[in-house]
Amino acid sequence: MIPIPSGVRVWIATGHTDMRRGMNSLAVLVQEAFRRDPHGGDLYVFRGKSGKLIKILWHDGLGMSLYAKRLERGRFLWPSPADGVVSITPAQLGYLLDHPC
Repeated sequence: MIPIPSGVRVWIATGHTDMRRGMNSLAVLVQEAFRRDPHGGDLYVFRGKSGKLIKILWHDGLGMSLYAKRLERGRFLWPSPADGVVSITPAQLGYLLDHPC
């Protein structure tokens, strides 16, 4: 699990994201779609179309990190695109990562 400092917000990109995107293009997506600063210290979570892969973008104050988790079976539960950008707690992120459906 990512050691998330207190006070960090976790943002979920609803719907699905093209998982061919790398660190830089996901950071641009955060700026354009979320209207947030990807270097501000919050975590941004993206899910692929199949629901088996997520990527987490995080700037820890020293540099940008990109984490990925792929499921061998099951899928990550995800809000619908109609929900817009969703903020969750770090504890909810931990549950999301550990309890796929």
